[in-house]
Amino acid sequence: MRHRKSGFKLNRTASHRKALFRNMITSLFKYGKIKTTDAKAKELRRWADHMITLAKQGDLHARRQALSVMREKAVVYQLFSEAPERFADQAGGYTRIIKLGPRRGDAASLSMIELTGVPMESGKKQKGEKKKKKATA
Repeated sequence: MRHRKSGFKLNRTASHRKALFRNMITSLFKYGKIKTTDAKAKELRRWADHMITLAKQGDLHARRQALSVMREKAVVYQLFSEAPERFADQAGGYTRIIKLGPRRGDAASLSMIELTGVPMESGKKQKGEKKKKKATA
């Protein structure tokens, strides 16, 4: 029976699986979206939701728990500074999985996992956005 057994094993040892998801969660928060297989994306969604919940708590203990999972301090700092505003009105469902189709080499089904919520304003212009002209008096 499979009662109360959660998560995917992905034909990996526990240490390999843990390292894989630690790297993937760091990349997800660093770049905003990543492309991977369906099974990895579905499992990564659980890790991402947990990290965002920690970031919304925002205290020192939550920050240390996130640092024990994620690989880069800069990514954790960015997550803890942006997540409370970006996901303030959401109580879950912080990620979106978009199926992309089969991979060319081995026909594995690929997906893109990305963060939802209102993206934070950065110094870069968005595509199609024009510069505002200053009115001269």
